[in-house]
Amino acid sequence: MGERVWSVEESLVIAAPAAEVYAAVADPRRMVEWSTELFAVRVRGQRFTGFNRKGPLVWFTSCRIAVAEPDAEFAFDVTSFGLPIARWGYRVEAEPAQGGTRITEYWLDHRRTPGWRRTVAELLGLVFTATPAARRAEVNRRGMRVTLQRISESLTGQPA
Repeated sequence: MGERVWSVEESLVIAAPAAEVYAAVADPRRMVEWSTELFAVRVRGQRFTGFNRKGPLVWFTSCRIAVAEPDAEFAFDVTSFGLPIARWGYRVEAEPAQGGTRITEYWLDHRRTPGWRRTVAELLGLVFTATPAARRAEVNRRGMRVTLQRISESLTGQPA
């Protein structure tokens, strides 16, 4: 097994204006349309709860919006039972030469500091998702590719 991957990002150019792309990803409720795991969201101001599913496994995460820069970046920090898990985000930049907007989805694992909090957070992740922490980056990369394709199709009506 190789060295643990602590961050992942994937990009795609979408034939839509940056403002439209940003507005879509900055609404956590819309993520239900695109995500490979998320099936419901409850929004409360700058915070929201995500309800996730992988096969028969179901879990929730608590999220707090960390970055909200219109037409540029939207990101949120994820915790589980008060333990830091990750930051998920989207960078949006106009790509006039390519006729659209580059959207980059990224994930940063926040379970880096050794100790009991990391051990418990990684154990919770394994129990809820059946994915060892060392494989989460690989799973997230595959999910990001699907998510970005679905966002593109949703906004343009065309396959990416």
